Amino acid sequence: MSTLPTTLPAWLALLESRHAEIHINMGLDRVRQVKQRMGLAFSCPVIMVAGTNGKGSTCSMLEAILLRAGYKVGLYIKPHFLDFNERARINGDLASDEALIASFNAVEAQRGETDLTYFEFTTLAIMHLLAGANLDVAILEVGLGGRLDAVNVIDADVAIVTSIDIDHTDFLGTTRDEIGFEKAGIFRPGKAAICSDPVPPASLVAHAEAIGADLWLLGRDFNYSGDKQQWNYGGREQRRNSLAYPSLRGANQLLNAAAALAALEVLRLVLPVGAQEVRTGLVVVELPGRFQVLPGRPTVILDVAHNPHAAAALAQNLGNMGFHPYTYAVFGIMQDKDIDGVIAPMAQYVDHWCVANLPSPRAADPETLAATLAALPPGDAKPGERSVTTFADPAAAFANAMSRAGENDRIVVFGSFYTVAGVMAARKSSHH
Repeated sequence: MSTLPTTLPAWLALLESRHAEIHINMGLDRVRQVKQRMGLAFSCPVIMVAGTNGKGSTCSMLEAILLRAGYKVGLYIKPHFLDFNERARINGDLASDEALIASFNAVEAQRGETDLTYFEFTTLAIMHLLAGANLDVAILEVGLGGRLDAVNVIDADVAIVTSIDIDHTDFLGTTRDEIGFEKAGIFRPGKAAICSDPVPPASLVAHAEAIGADLWLLGRDFNYSGDKQQWNYGGREQRRNSLAYPSLRGANQLLNAAAALAALEVLRLVLPVGAQEVRTGLVVVELPGRFQVLPGRPTVILDVAHNPHAAAALAQNLGNMGFHPYTYAVFGIMQDKDIDGVIAPMAQYVDHWCVANLPSPRAADPETLAATLAALPPGDAKPGERSVTTFADPAAAFANAMSRAGENDRIVVFGSFYTVAGVMAARKSSHH
């Protein structure tokens, strides 16, 4: 046994190098074995959130409301933008390097001969950290799918599936029915299973009923209504009226907020939350990279949209923003995504494309992307007022957009977590 790393970056580097050598066999057996050897269990209610889009928003709203209500809240959310520590939060604060290293050591001590992927190892470590933090409630975001995700070795008291759309087809299937079945894998017999997708796939409903989960469907068991000023939630036994709109902007946020309030309704006897705490929580919630509009000029919007469903929501939000003479897009995306489906809703809003290569072997080739974009019909752009340029990385693409944009223009950064993270890192270093 070689000596273990003593710093967080060294630990992460070790896990990444191990991960490269593992042949991944889908399934939870390995994770479950290590979890049992660690004696990993939560002594507080667990809320688990899966979905194609909207997971992070729903988790963040739950966290914000429950913190306002005075509870000790743990959150596992991913991926991170700048620091790995963003994935584990206790009472709204990022986990320390020391706490994470201690949990990595705890997983390693019980792993034995069992190979774990980077994601499986870090998931067990963060769940170990949260389980030992004397929490009132734990909120766990599922990574890919649900049924075979490492988080799913824990039994949730409340499971939420936000939206079901086509993404990660290599792993999850190519239809909403196949993907819905994977997401429904986080449901448990006798426990609340909330789905905020307005058109849930039949497979999800059938699986919930087959295992005897307590299924909450939007429009049947809970709903929302609203006008320009405020909105209302109605559940099976609880109504919440005159709520402020969530500070997270965008078309789908009421679906996410309604799911969060349904989860709180399920847990109302264990974790009671008052009306004012709900209102304040929704107003103060923050989530980086989800239609995040930065202060200053030109207007800069960061959005991790990387599938057609998310890109359509981003486009709708751009359309609602008011007039900007020109829109610049800093765009980089993974090759295995539905690239045409992501570009299609955005094309009408973008005048100048700054196409970035991304630091991943899966990144789409910028020259190929540029050719696709250059071939788009010109729309209502004036001749000579459209451009497509390629760059080595998101920072260079963003610097170029900033140098060309007028103060009334806007720059939208989207296509991948890597695209947004690259721009976040560049802005952070330029501020120092």
